[in-house]
Formats: sequence, structure tokens, C-alpha cells
Amino acid sequence: MVEGKINEIHGWAAKQPGLKVEPWSYTPRPVGENDVEIQIEYSGICGSDLHTIKADWGTALYPLIVGHEIVGKVITKGEKVAHLNEGDLVGVGAQVFGCLQDDCNACSRDLDPHCPNKVFTYNAKYADGQQAHGGYANAVRVNANYAIKIPANIDPVYAPPLMCAGATVFAPMLRKGVKKGDKVGVVGIGGLGHLAIQYASALGAEVYAFSHSPNKRDQCLELGASHFIDTSNQEDVDSVKRTLNYLFITSNSQSNQYNEYISWMDFEGQIVLLAIPKGQMSFKAGEFIQTEVAITGSLIGGVNVLKKTLEFSAEHQILPTIERFPMEKVNEALEHVDSGKARYRVVLENPQSSNL
Repeated sequence: MVEGKINEIHGWAAKQPGLKVEPWSYTPRPVGENDVEIQIEYSGICGSDLHTIKADWGTALYPLIVGHEIVGKVITKGEKVAHLNEGDLVGVGAQVFGCLQDDCNACSRDLDPHCPNKVFTYNAKYADGQQAHGGYANAVRVNANYAIKIPANIDPVYAPPLMCAGATVFAPMLRKGVKKGDKVGVVGIGGLGHLAIQYASALGAEVYAFSHSPNKRDQCLELGASHFIDTSNQEDVDSVKRTLNYLFITSNSQSNQYNEYISWMDFEGQIVLLAIPKGQMSFKAGEFIQTEVAITGSLIGGVNVLKKTLEFSAEHQILPTIERFPMEKVNEALEHVDSGKARYRVVLENPQSSNL
């Protein structure tokens, strides 16, 4: 077995429900024959991080290091890792293990986030009972299949949000086959939405950006939207009835808004949830029969989707709008994101060649 180079990982952990994280260290799992050890340079902040450390989604495994938008260099690799070398710049998203076997009902269809043996990047445990910790740290060890090379023409500081936010919005566009000429709506122009506009536009779609903030109009058009719909303006909203082929919901919309969303859809249109509304969703069943509209959801991107996301992003120069914080100011950064002031993703930076 290969010996790792960083045998005590230093990071910032949540120890109880809330936004606060504090310095904490742990002994990582051994570097397995199919694993890599990564020295982390950048880690993005995702809304999931906040929900997890606040225990919004149920019990958290405290102490807990979150962060699943990780970029850094491979510093150690297991004996059977052939596709990566020490020094390679890689990204890690929201998953660090899946079986990837041909007889797996999920992995065989590029749905490895649903693999029964999956391990998410944090707040999860490996089969041996060891806990997985994320990217608010100086290093991480993961299965090498889930360490994806960052294309050379993507500036590394912009890569972290592509590993989760980018893949999350691009995955359903790939699966649904969004194409040139489709009319695609994006609700919520934030961390996910501003990337969704870029991907849909690059795929050739006619993009409709929906926001209750009129001051986002110019930026949406610059990102590639063909139309900006001010949802506080009824005339704007009425103009899109029976128009859209796809509608991607990237913000925590109210559960009672979906009947209105259905009214924007062309017949056989698809509404795709990428964020979870609070409470039970409410529908008028007749709307589905009369319009043949479908409502579905999408989780995250698996290995192949992540690779395609990075390749497509590099080809079309799709990059997130980011704000940068040093890792030691992670608490300030978390408060900034929680306040809704971030435009649009926050990236934490480790001191280069540092063990935190």
C-alpha cells in the first residue's frame, strides 16, 4: 500500500448545528490502490454545505468538514491508478465513490450518484465505516475515478463551481437532449441559474431568464439569455404562456408556484427541479392532462457527466462569476453566502504549498 504524504488533514469543521466552523484535524483513510491524495488549492461553497452544517436536511455527522467543489493537485496515487499522475490538477464534485460496474442498474446508465454503494463527498461513510470529509481543508483522499482532470484552458480558481453547480445544471440538459432551437427557461438567477443560462445558450437554445430582480436583466442578457422575464411584471409573465420546452428551477421556489410554471410550458414541456421547495408541492391534476407537461428532477453529475461538463465548459469558455475568500476567512464567507449577497459563487483559497 502506498503511503500518503499528508497523514493528518487540517480543515474547518462544524461541530454542532449552525453556520460556524472551526479548525479541526483528522486522520484520513489509507490511500487505497484505486485512490488518490489531493492537496487542495481551492474549494467552492455550495448551498448544500450550509444546509448540511445547519442540519436543515436531517442529522449531520459532527464534527464535519463540508465542501464538494474541490480543486487541487494529485500528490499521491494508488498502485492501480493509471489515468492520473502526481502533479495533475483535478477537481472533485459531490461524490467520491461509486461502484461503476456494468451490472449496476445506476452506474451502467451514467447515474452513479444513485449507485447503492455511492459515497458522497461529506456527511457520508465508506463501507468500512470511515467518515468522508470535504474540501474546507488542506487535503482529501478519494477514489481516483472521481478526481477529474481540469482542462488546461480553465483557470483553476474558476473550476470549483463547475464540479457541483455546473454539473448539476448541465446534467439534465444532456439527459433531456436540449438542442438548438429549444425554448429553455431558467428560474432563479443565482449560483446555479447564471451557469444554466450559459450552458443552455451554448447548446443553441433560446433562453428565457426569470427573476424578480429587474437589476439582473443586463447581466442575464450578457450571459446568453435571449429574453429576461421580470416575474414581478404580470405583462412579462403573460407573454411566455405556452412557450417553453424546458424550465429549469434553480431556486427554492414556493411550493404553490408550480401551477403558474406549468402555464408557461408548451405541450409536452418538461419542468426540471434542481432545488427543493419548502413544504409539500401543490398541483391541479387537470393541468397535467390538459397540457401533457411533466415535472421531474435531477440530482448531481456522475463521472462521465462531470467530464463532459468540464470539456464543454472549456470549449465554450463557460465560467462562473465568483468571489474569492482566503480559507481562514471561511466563516465570513459562509455568512456572506447565507445572507444572499454572494454574486454568484464563493471560492475559498488555501495558501499555496501550505498545510493550512
